[in-house]
Amino acid sequence: MAGILDGIRVLDFGRYIAGPYCAALLGDLGAEVVRVEKVRGSEDRFVMPMTPPGSDNVAGAQYMQMNRNKLGITLNPMKEDGREIVRRLVRTADVVIANLPPATLEAMGLDYPSLCALKPDIILTSVTAFGKGGPYSERVGFDGIGQVMSGAAYLTGEPGKPTKAYTPWVDFGTASLCAFGTVAALFNRQKTGQGQHVEGALLSTALSFFNFNLIEQSLTNINREATGNRSQTSGPADIFQAKDGWLIVWIVGQPLFERWAQLMGDADTWLNDPRFKDDEARGNNGAALSDRMSAWCAERSLEQCLAELEEARIPAGPVLNPAQVLMDPHIQAAGFMQNVDYPNVPGPAPVARTPVSFSETPGRITRRAPLLGEHTDHILKQLDFSEGEIAGFREKRVV
Repeated sequence: MAGILDGIRVLDFGRYIAGPYCAALLGDLGAEVVRVEKVRGSEDRFVMPMTPPGSDNVAGAQYMQMNRNKLGITLNPMKEDGREIVRRLVRTADVVIANLPPATLEAMGLDYPSLCALKPDIILTSVTAFGKGGPYSERVGFDGIGQVMSGAAYLTGEPGKPTKAYTPWVDFGTASLCAFGTVAALFNRQKTGQGQHVEGALLSTALSFFNFNLIEQSLTNINREATGNRSQTSGPADIFQAKDGWLIVWIVGQPLFERWAQLMGDADTWLNDPRFKDDEARGNNGAALSDRMSAWCAERSLEQCLAELEEARIPAGPVLNPAQVLMDPHIQAAGFMQNVDYPNVPGPAPVARTPVSFSETPGRITRRAPLLGEHTDHILKQLDFSEGEIAGFREKRVV
C-alpha cells in the first residue's frame, strides 16, 4: 500500500525528540527518512538503554520510538569529505530536519541559503528552544525550559512547588507541529514549485498550548495558584482514591454536573447551592466538590467506582502505572501499540503507532530503528561513491 508521502526523501539531522519524532511521523506516512548520526553514535541513542551492558550496538527506549521507519548512516559533516557527502545527500532530498542552533546549522552547511544553493526547492524544518527575534534566540534548551517559561509548571503541582510534567509534552508538541508544517510546505511546493524554511520553537509550542490561561491572566489579572490535580474551572474534576486504587473524574458543563449530583444521592443540595451554579463557580469552590467525591470513592472499589460512573455517563478513568498500561484490554484491542523487534533486547518493543488514523492511507511502522550506521554503505553507493572511497571515509572517520 502506497503511503501519502511515498517518493519524498527526508534527511534527519535531529537529536532527542523534537526533530526525530517529526521525521518519524513523516516516515510513518511513507517518506524515506535517512537518520544522519555521529560516527560514534549520537547522544540520544543511549537514553534509557535496552541493550545489555557492553553491547556492540547500544539502543535506548527513546531511540526505538523516535527512529522507527528510518535508514541510518553515520557521518561527520565537519570534515571536508563529510561535507561532500552532505552536499550529495541534499541534492537527493526533499526535506532536511534539524533541531540544532542556527550557528551549528551554518557550520554544517545546513542553513537554508546553503541548502537552497544545492537544491532550490528544498524544505528545511528546524527547531530551536526559543525561536528567533528576541534576546534568548541563541540560547539552547530542552522541553522543561518551555514548560517552566510558559507558566504551565507554575500552575502544576502544589502551591509554592512548581512541577514539570514527566512527559515531555513540549518536545512532542513541537515535533507534531513541525510535521504538520512540513507537510503543508510540501503541499505548497507541489502547487508553486517553491521550497521554504519551516521553523518550530519549544517556547512557542508551550505558549500555544498554555495560551488560554495567558489570555485569562491578561484580561482579568486573576493570578491563579496551583491546586494539585483539581481543576480550577469546573468540578468536581480531580483524582480520587478508591479502596484499591486511584481514578480521575472530570466533570465540565451543567448536564454532567446534574448527572453527578443525582449519582451522589443528594441532588438538591448541590443543584440549589449558588456556590455551584455554573462551571466557574464550581471551579472556585472545587474543594467542597472534591471532598464529596472523595468520600463517595473511598466507600467503593475502583471497579465499582468506574462501573457506576460509566452507568451515569460521567467521564472517568483509572490511574494506571506503566505496567498496567501495557496490559490494559482497550489499549491492546485498539492496536495503539505495535511490537517491534530489535537486536539484543529482551523482547519486542511496544512502539506507539501513528497517533492519527487514515481510512485509505494509514500510517505504518514497517522498519525498526536502525543499528548504528546500518545503511551507510547502501546510501553512499546510491550517491555514486565507490567501495574504495567508502573504505577511505571509514579510515578517516568521516563515516
